[in-house]
Amino acid sequence: MQFGIFTVGDVTTDPTTGRTPTEGERIKAMTAIAVKAEEVGLDVFATGEHHNPPFVPSSPTTMLAWIAARTERLILSTSTTLITTNDPVKIAEDYAMLQHLADGRVDLMMGRGNTGPVYPWFGRDIRQGIPLAVENYALLHKLWREDVVDWQGRFRTPLQGFTSTPRPLDGVPPFVWHGSIRSPEIAEQAAYYGDGFFANNIFWPKEHFKKLIGIYRERYAHYGHGTAEQAIVGLGGHVFMRRNSQDAVREFRPFFDRSPQMGGGPSLEQYMEQTPLAVGSPQEVIEKTLAFRESFGDYQRQLFNVDGVGVPLKTVLEQLDLLGEEVVPVLRKEFAKNRPADVPETPTHASLVADRLGRAAEARGAAQA
Repeated sequence: MQFGIFTVGDVTTDPTTGRTPTEGERIKAMTAIAVKAEEVGLDVFATGEHHNPPFVPSSPTTMLAWIAARTERLILSTSTTLITTNDPVKIAEDYAMLQHLADGRVDLMMGRGNTGPVYPWFGRDIRQGIPLAVENYALLHKLWREDVVDWQGRFRTPLQGFTSTPRPLDGVPPFVWHGSIRSPEIAEQAAYYGDGFFANNIFWPKEHFKKLIGIYRERYAHYGHGTAEQAIVGLGGHVFMRRNSQDAVREFRPFFDRSPQMGGGPSLEQYMEQTPLAVGSPQEVIEKTLAFRESFGDYQRQLFNVDGVGVPLKTVLEQLDLLGEEVVPVLRKEFAKNRPADVPETPTHASLVADRLGRAAEARGAAQA
């Protein structure tokens, strides 16, 4: 099982000091967070993609390439790649390039984003969000698997004899997750291709995400990729820790209260009771995260959000120390207990290459028989 962090890259005023970081400071903070994640033993760093204030990560491949040059083991991912408004040809080429630069340490998560105006900014119609996601990903999937592509669809000019370059590293495309907060159509899409499904698992009660994951698991089995229990599931989660629970709650409260996503409604205590938000001691975060398996079954990737909402970089790095030293080692051990042998590990470039070579060997053996 993989553990890591994801960020949305918001530039938000620290409510305890009144200071707002510059865009440059926030970008540098995100790269420092990624490097620290590898130092403390985490597996994954994932960044969102946004094209509007107050967010800064408009070019995920640029940021992830910088991080790739300064890390050795960390898997570099997106927590949203806008499959609706990006050209699938550009996605195919950008992420294949990143894949080569990072020696395969790349996967990505397809999503539709959380900003409605992004559609007209890029010449798209938000009313076509789901059809765009379906058609654009079908083309991307084809571009990575066929050397010469002929294509005609509704939303872009046709392709004739087109080859995207560079080709995927070792002939194996990056593994793809499909992320969703509310759309069963995206769970269906992930299941159809046998890709991973990532449930955001923040802001909403677990029952909501349990329903989406249930749809994905059922349809994954329907399409013949394996049993429902073998489907590839990832979860998010928002945490804030101090060694003493009361200190964590006291320190996080002003960030919660000023958050446009969380504040202004239920109290922090009510919000923690109703959603996956975990604010407290490392042990409390461990217990809440372990409970995810009771709701969602055995899964493959757990990403934590530890920055944003104005939390300063120094505090974020302290959160990473606690994750690396006290939380993730226990989670690795506990999640491994009683994990069925037929539940697959998270796909990586190495495992996908091995699968490809195995299938090729089987095909040669069958041809010779």
